[in-house]
Formats: sequence, C-alpha cells, structure tokens
Amino acid sequence: MKLIKYSLGMLVTMLVFITSCTDFVDPRIPYSTFDTGAYLRTVARTSDTFNFFDLANAKFDITIEGVDAENGATVESVEVRVRRRRLIPGVGLEYIPVGTGTTVNDVLIKTLSASDFSSTTESKFLRAQILVTSAETFSALGITAAQVNGGDVFEFRLKMTDKFGRVFNDVNASADIKGGAFYASPFLYNVSVVCPTDLAGTFDFTSSDMDSPFGSCPGTITGKVTFTAVAGTTSYRVSDATFGFWNCYGDTFGGDVRLNDACGSLSFSGSDKYGDTYTFNFISVSAAELVFTWVNTSNETGRVVLKSNAGKPWPPGLR
Repeated sequence: MKLIKYSLGMLVTMLVFITSCTDFVDPRIPYSTFDTGAYLRTVARTSDTFNFFDLANAKFDITIEGVDAENGATVESVEVRVRRRRLIPGVGLEYIPVGTGTTVNDVLIKTLSASDFSSTTESKFLRAQILVTSAETFSALGITAAQVNGGDVFEFRLKMTDKFGRVFNDVNASADIKGGAFYASPFLYNVSVVCPTDLAGTFDFTSSDMDSPFGSCPGTITGKVTFTAVAGTTSYRVSDATFGFWNCYGDTFGGDVRLNDACGSLSFSGSDKYGDTYTFNFISVSAAELVFTWVNTSNETGRVVLKSNAGKPWPPGLR
C-alpha cells in the first residue's frame, strides 16, 4: 500500500513538473478572452522620446521579440498605430484623432509582417525592429512639426495578429503582460516630446543701455555670470541677475533669482536681496550669442549679450 501511495505521489509530481514545463514552452498568457497566446517582449528602447529642439531627427525606435509556443513563428502581423495626446491647462486632454482616454481613435502608420521577424544569436525568439520617424508620425496624423508642443505625447500602440487569427493588444492584455518586468510587453508606448535643457555654466556677458533710479553706469561693461542648475527642475540660479550693473554703480547683487527654461521659453523667477522680481525679455539668439533685456520691479534695466562657450552653442529653440 505504501508503495502504491509512493508511486502515485511520484506520478503527480512528474505531471506537475511536465505541466509547468509545458507552460514555459506554450506560455499561458493571462489575456482576458483566452489563456494561451503570445506577446511582444520589448528587448530594447533605442529611442522613445522626441526632442522638441530636433524634431526633424526624432524617432520611435524599439526592438521586440515574439514570445509564443513556436518561438515567435505564430506572429502573422503587427500593426503600429499612433495618436497624439496634449494636456491643455484648465481644459483637459485633447487627442488627434479626436477621442477620449477610453475611446481610442488612432491611425495606422505601418505594418510588420512575419518576414520582418528574424532569428538572432541573443535569443531563441524571433525579433524585429520597429522604427517610425517623426516625419512619418506627423504625416499619418495630418499635422506639421510647427503644431507640436513640448509636453505633447504620441501614443504608439501595437496590434498583433497571430496565424490563428487572434488579436493581441493593450486592451485584452492583462496588467501582468503590460506592466510586468518579465513580460515587458505594454503594447502601448507613450513617446513624450521632451525639452532637454543644458544652460548651466559660466558665461561672458556685455551689458549696455543700463538704467536705475539708484545709480548709473554709462557705456558698456563686461563680466561673467554663472547659471547653476537646480536639481530636479529646468531652472538655474543666476549669480547676478543685473549682469554687472549693481557692481558698476557700487552695490553687490544678492538673492535667489532663477532663469527658467520651459521648452526654450526663458523667464526669470525668484527675487533679489531687496525683494525685487525680474522680467526676461528675449531679443534674439544665435549659436554664439543670446541677446535679451531684463527689468526689475524697481525699474532697473539693462541689455545683455551673453556669449556661448566653446563647443556649446546656444540651442536654436530659445525664445
């Protein structure tokens, strides 16, 4: 009797082991409408943001692999679809094409076929590259680069169909599939339009047209100013928001005035040691020079030509 029980126990154990192995080969994917299926694991994200200052060269570029019972061979096609999302303060989200957060209207950009997937030495699963340029994106949506704002998001969705006619997407995939580190298969990629900022440094300036109720400084003056990046922001502490004017007429600058870079739109915030705030008035920008005027709430003002540093030209999108 003990031998029979032992044999039965071994049989159950072997069946569990075999079943678990089978599940590994033919993964039981927790989709909402079927158990066994396939998914597209994200292997690499070469580019998943658009640089606002270089939209012409922006791209969505990822590498995926088909994971299924046949190592990716059941993948018949993958549609790449897109829509644009924009947050309008005080209004809410706006979509192109028109839609809502739950009603998704998107457009087809391109379709991958089974022949686009190939074997690699890195994995047993077939892999494919998805590369969509900004020009392809804008054309599909019927917009131009001039209609793109910093902070916009392009939602790229994948819609996979296997050779059995089943469809896999971000709607019927479970949270584990879309968000799990192992599966890494969101089927939805939010490609944000980002505005990189790198204005930190010490710069040579020339100040002119200076005026103040408290003192004068005729002609032009030269000097250096330092912009220090504020961690976690796109702002910079300004060592002297009067760009030498106070020193010229016998005062010393102090306070916490910051230069803010909002996707190239420059502004001042904070105040000096007397509590005055500052306004930044853009004039022009070239690779070598940033030209602007400043004025504070005590009606002091000046015109500044700020030189860029060697090997680090001013971004053309500043304004």
